Amino acid sequence: MNNLVNFVSVENATFVTWILMFCASFLGGVIASISPCSLAMLPLMIGYVGGCSKETPFRTFIQLSCFILGTAVVFTIIGIICAVTGSVFASVFGGYFTIIMASLLLIIGLKITEILDFEIPVIIKSMPQNNTSSLIIYPLLLGIAFALAGTPCSTPILAGIMVFAAMGKNLIAAIIMLFLFAVGQGMILIIAGVFTSSVKNLKKFSNITDKLVKASGWLIILVSLYLFYKVFAPLI
Repeated sequence: MNNLVNFVSVENATFVTWILMFCASFLGGVIASISPCSLAMLPLMIGYVGGCSKETPFRTFIQLSCFILGTAVVFTIIGIICAVTGSVFASVFGGYFTIIMASLLLIIGLKITEILDFEIPVIIKSMPQNNTSSLIIYPLLLGIAFALAGTPCSTPILAGIMVFAAMGKNLIAAIIMLFLFAVGQGMILIIAGVFTSSVKNLKKFSNITDKLVKASGWLIILVSLYLFYKVFAPLI
């Protein structure tokens, strides 16, 4: 089977391909953050991190930045795990590894497009509100908790990026991809936190953002089908 698999892995991707994947990771984070259910959570998340509505924009910005740093730390570690495990599984399973990853991408794409409906397990189901005056430590810990908990909207997109990171088997690239996802996911949170009036304006785009999320799901499905084609084309 391995001799019949004629697939050029992401490991051998060109510099331009990596740049595109980095951009896609960042945009994936942005799309995850502006999805309808994520937008609905924005006021709640700002309240969790900021502690109370009386925080000044500058203090809110610092707290939200630390919150995003916490998520970035977790996602960076996830990137390392994906790259390492991707190398191990690729060496063990060979060409079958691509089939496994393509299957995962297909399931993720079907989940994002809502063709499949299933619950994604989370590690942390609730987070305490920030009732302290901490500018750095508590928001940082909340960011770590939020990254572990995830949301129903962002988790499938994150899972897709994790699959690509595993397929790439490149440690530095995997770290950058997951870090950029964290930054992209946090951009809207910072904007909404500093400019609170923007939360209401963002909700007006819920229909558009829902279409963007589903479009990303269809794109992931197409990528998975392409991977299947590259694997099985030599057998036809």
